[in-house]
Amino acid sequence: MDSLIDIGLNLADKRFSKDTQEVVERAVSSGVTHMILTGSSIKGSQKSLRLAKEFPNTLFSTAGIHPHDASEFNGQSIEQLRGLANHQEVVAIGECGLDFNRMYSPQDVQEGCFIAQLNLAREMDFPLFLHVRDAHQRFLEIMDNHQDLINRSVVHCFTGSAEEVQQYVELGFHIGITGWICDERRGKELQEAVKFIPLHRLMVETDAPYLTPRTLTPKPKNGRNEPAFLPHIVSEVAKYRGVSVEKLAQQATENTRRFFLLP
Repeated sequence: MDSLIDIGLNLADKRFSKDTQEVVERAVSSGVTHMILTGSSIKGSQKSLRLAKEFPNTLFSTAGIHPHDASEFNGQSIEQLRGLANHQEVVAIGECGLDFNRMYSPQDVQEGCFIAQLNLAREMDFPLFLHVRDAHQRFLEIMDNHQDLINRSVVHCFTGSAEEVQQYVELGFHIGITGWICDERRGKELQEAVKFIPLHRLMVETDAPYLTPRTLTPKPKNGRNEPAFLPHIVSEVAKYRGVSVEKLAQQATENTRRFFLLP
């Protein structure tokens, strides 16, 4: 299998605080040569950047405010994100978007926070790392006013239907797939939907420490997902996509390097 890139790793999560170095080393030994650390708040984006600086040319990061944290968005937020994005390790604006599932922040606050980050990505000529949950239609309405950004947007951790993914693909979005596809209970819809993603638009990610692949054997004793498990996810995606593991790995890595302008 070719070298792989994990586009969504939450290495700043406290579940990784005691063995960060070992987690990165295990990933690299498993063929995951690069990892992009997700920034989902100002504080989280700062921590992800600090970690990326500790592992140059292996770790990169994003800078953004997740819809769950949109209530923290204020007059200084865009300036803070702009400052973070000026570091060479930061390769995208995000994780940003809409989440109407738990409504940790009110809808109007989420939308204002999201649109401000879309405008920042345009201003700085950065790709976008996007989150959409139970907000598909409203998300498309907002992106309809920002069509120039769609080709440089990846919908991270897609878990929706074949119909939704076809809409995204027709518009020009890239799609990130996680170990959700390994879940025989919740992943059936995604197992079908992945067939409709053109290979040149597909990327892979763990979303670790979350979403440990349920088909992984042996299962990790601590239940924690980590980037070393990405090859397992790739083989499952390839199975449902109907292509060889090698072809999917090579294409996903090419897509990711091109999209995030990685070395």
